[in-house]
Amino acid sequence: MASVRFAIPKGSIEESTFRFLEQAWFSVHGKGRTYRVTIDDPEVSLKLLRPQEIPTYVQEGLYDVGITGKDWIEETNADVKVLLDLGYGGIKIVIATPKTYKVNSLSDIIREYASNGKTLRISTEYLNISANYIRQNPEYSKHFGRKEPMMITPWWRKGDNDKIQLLLSFGATEAKPPEDSDAIIDVTETGTTLEQNNLKIIETVMESTAVLVANKSSLQDAKKKEKIYDIVTLLKGVVEGRNKLHIFVNVRKENLEQLLKSLPALKRPTISQLSEEGWYSVNTIISKGEFVRIIPTLRKLAQGLVVHEPRGILPLEEVSNQEEQE
Repeated sequence: MASVRFAIPKGSIEESTFRFLEQAWFSVHGKGRTYRVTIDDPEVSLKLLRPQEIPTYVQEGLYDVGITGKDWIEETNADVKVLLDLGYGGIKIVIATPKTYKVNSLSDIIREYASNGKTLRISTEYLNISANYIRQNPEYSKHFGRKEPMMITPWWRKGDNDKIQLLLSFGATEAKPPEDSDAIIDVTETGTTLEQNNLKIIETVMESTAVLVANKSSLQDAKKKEKIYDIVTLLKGVVEGRNKLHIFVNVRKENLEQLLKSLPALKRPTISQLSEEGWYSVNTIISKGEFVRIIPTLRKLAQGLVVHEPRGILPLEEVSNQEEQE
């Protein structure tokens, strides 16, 4: 019987999540056919949910762990433990207006609408993030003090400042201006969709990536905690593996010391003597960003460079220390 319930996101980062899990567990069964996919671990049960739902469901204990975006944790204000930034699913939440508007910032548009007594309407899926961000703007404070922007959904209204209205959007937010709203606060990856809808970005509200979160009570359960940190170990191994390269080079004895001084390593390089007298093999783990920097040194001092992208690098000691601190 599964001991850990794991919620994974359906939608825009679904395929990226499947690839990530496959790199950690080797296979995911049932993709595209069911909401209850399986992995090669009978102690973990998975279910696909909308990423918007996952922070709250994990907080309430319906799931022990989940993958969602930082944006939805902030939007829902969920009381969950963030265990790991997974580094994929990167997006920005931005404020955009029609290109014809002569404004270049949130301050500009608030100032213009407030000075002329007009109501500013903003469409968004992120009511709470938007309201909090707008309230921090100096122009908003100048004109409206501590009033709450009005949030409007089909079911309720909240807030006491009807001059700044946040209208809940159910998708296709970029199509709302100019008829249905004056601006939007929406997700973008490249800005292409906004450009195609004749919108311009005037401000970035926040950036977000996929993260692994856990229910705080589940971390107090000894059995669940052990399995949760197995999951952390495997997923952290994928994160590390995607950022690192495993390189092998052959080097003459007289060049070995100079090469070792130039090589970064995860711990220390592994050195093996070759069958040919006076030659050594060196293998080490380096970050992808360091690879280009050391190529000139490798060309001068070494031969036979082989490069691998590791499937995973499991930082066992680091995860164990993290677990002990919980």
